[in-house]
Amino acid sequence: MALPTLSPLDGALLVDKPATWTSHDVVAKVRNHFRLPKVGHCGTLDPMATGLLILVLGKATKYSERLISSDKVYDGVMRLGETTDSYDADGELVDSLPVPPLTLDDLNDAASAFTGDQLQTPPMVSAVKVGGTPLYKLARKGQEVAREPRLVHVYTYRFDEYEEPFAYFSVSCTKGTYVRSLAHDLGQKLGCGAHLTRLRRVASGRFDLADAAPLSEILQWDLPALEKRLIPFLKLKSYE
Repeated sequence: MALPTLSPLDGALLVDKPATWTSHDVVAKVRNHFRLPKVGHCGTLDPMATGLLILVLGKATKYSERLISSDKVYDGVMRLGETTDSYDADGELVDSLPVPPLTLDDLNDAASAFTGDQLQTPPMVSAVKVGGTPLYKLARKGQEVAREPRLVHVYTYRFDEYEEPFAYFSVSCTKGTYVRSLAHDLGQKLGCGAHLTRLRRVASGRFDLADAAPLSEILQWDLPALEKRLIPFLKLKSYE
């Protein structure tokens, strides 16, 4: 089969997404800044989250589904003792309870129950659609509906620092895993509640955050500078 005719702007761009931006915001800003006809992303990050966001440009968008399916690695922080409706700091506080005396060993013992294969129910405040409507739109109306659990796999869930009430952890998992749900569920297991306060994606498949450029820097580039930082279309297959 003949290879498609390629341009230097067919490839992948690794972005270090800032907080408060949606993944769609980043795509639109890059597309408009460089006046590109076709830009997509591989794996949504919540607005609160930062870190590695893979953009695909031009003909490289054909790889988006394959790149999205890669495993992910995150660093995060959760606050114990407080539960929110979205399971993260962007949500409304719904419960507050005393935090029991805990050690790192206690946290890691509790986290071990959430490794391996598991069925995870998406949060109500999420982009998952039920009957064609995103759950977050229903949540804004005060509605809660049944959600279909999804099979995910958590390879590692490890705490490396604890300063009550903040616990610092890392997670490696399959695509589609809600890390804020892991934080919420751990809080429920500990009996005090918890929510995610910070999340940073540090790897996606063979792509690493160390190779990404901050969005603020990218938006100062011209097209030749962009071309130099793109992973070319023909190299993407080696990242699957």
